[in-house]
Amino acid sequence: MRRPLAALSLLAVALLVSACAASVAPGWTFAPPTPAPTAGPSQSAGASAAASDAASAAPSADASSGASTAPSGGAGGSGVVDITASGTAWTTTDLTAPANAAFKIHFDNQDAGIPHNIVIKDSSGMAMFTSDLLTGAAKADYDAPALPAGSYTFVCSVHTSMIGNLVVGP
Repeated sequence: MRRPLAALSLLAVALLVSACAASVAPGWTFAPPTPAPTAGPSQSAGASAAASDAASAAPSADASSGASTAPSGGAGGSGVVDITASGTAWTTTDLTAPANAAFKIHFDNQDAGIPHNIVIKDSSGMAMFTSDLLTGAAKADYDAPALPAGSYTFVCSVHTSMIGNLVVGP
């Protein structure tokens, strides 16, 4: 009576070993959901100014002057938009960016100890881009998505009186 039970046990072990050693993958796999990417600084604050200048094929205005520049025709058709917060206000309220092309925002928060961010909103008020909060005095570069041509507003979500106009065009 012991022989059939031992043979059956041996057969069960052999089937399990062969199933585990099979080279055929199952017809399904489990992949945990990946979190949605968030906009954030693309580089450290110390290296961001040099990388931003190197990526721009056209000369850019001095960030401390607060002047915005038209985005350059750099690699991939993307450009750089300079924006400065100082005295809890934007130093310029009119910016331009390329249509249908991702661009970089070079953000200079000159307000020591005060957090600011940039939220780009379409005409319906929907946020198209939101940066991280940046507590000044600090600088950061953000990768903004490609936007269709049109007029957008940009605001600081912390200081709602900080409002500007972003024209996205060809």
